[in-house]
Amino acid sequence: MTEPATPAELTALARTMIPILDAMGLEVLEVTPHSATARIPAEPNVNHFGAMYAGCLFTVAEVLGGLMAGFMDVPGGVPLVKRLEIDFSRPATTAVTARTTLSEAEFDRVQAEAIATGKSNYELVAEVTDEAGTVVARTRGFYQMRVMG
Repeated sequence: MTEPATPAELTALARTMIPILDAMGLEVLEVTPHSATARIPAEPNVNHFGAMYAGCLFTVAEVLGGLMAGFMDVPGGVPLVKRLEIDFSRPATTAVTARTTLSEAEFDRVQAEAIATGKSNYELVAEVTDEAGTVVARTRGFYQMRVMG
């Protein structure tokens, strides 16, 4: 699958494919086959007491798996999230940034297995930090690259 090269193009694509990301103000900062970083602003994503809404923290971390999978050359391949666990450590009152990585060996394994068998599972661990660099949440996502059709 070929993805636009610039973060601005990836942001526009993500916001078009998943309209709620546009409403949240999601910005893709970096995506490579082995890492992804995305950010959302505090507004409009705060709850009734001024902290980032939990669902927004979940979303900014969860979307990373799909962004990275866009670099996999799997004909008909679609990234699916199977499960995501999140641990909230502190309230976020500023913009937040989520980051994750995937080793080259794991990327290659997932791609090859999906081509050979029609699906491959992979795991991503992400940290979500506020503007001061404080970790406000950590996620562990279980994804699957699946060949559809």
